[in-house]
Amino acid sequence: MAQFDIHRNPGRLRETVPFVVIVQSAMFDRYNRRLVVPLIKASNLATSLKQKDSREFPMFIVDGVRVVLQPLDMASVPVHALGEQIGSLAEHGIRVTDALDAVLTRSWG
Repeated sequence: MAQFDIHRNPGRLRETVPFVVIVQSAMFDRYNRRLVVPLIKASNLATSLKQKDSREFPMFIVDGVRVVLQPLDMASVPVHALGEQIGSLAEHGIRVTDALDAVLTRSWG
């Protein structure tokens, strides 16, 4: 399991949140948990958000599905709770990191 790997969401919200992406660095690989951010189906968002790719909520196509990163809902989950790994957002890592930075930055107060 690597940073930016995409996993299927086997949980009860999988229809709305079909995937999660691992965001923690390899420095924490020895732990049996992963910090993940949900990838929500864009079709489940308000119309104004469906078509707007932003720094805070970037859009991606994963397994043919348009999804939006939802950094406000990141969570730590046990490794065994992750579904099948189906891809990676490594080539878009800076966009994922920028979204997390927007949540965590102190520049806005």
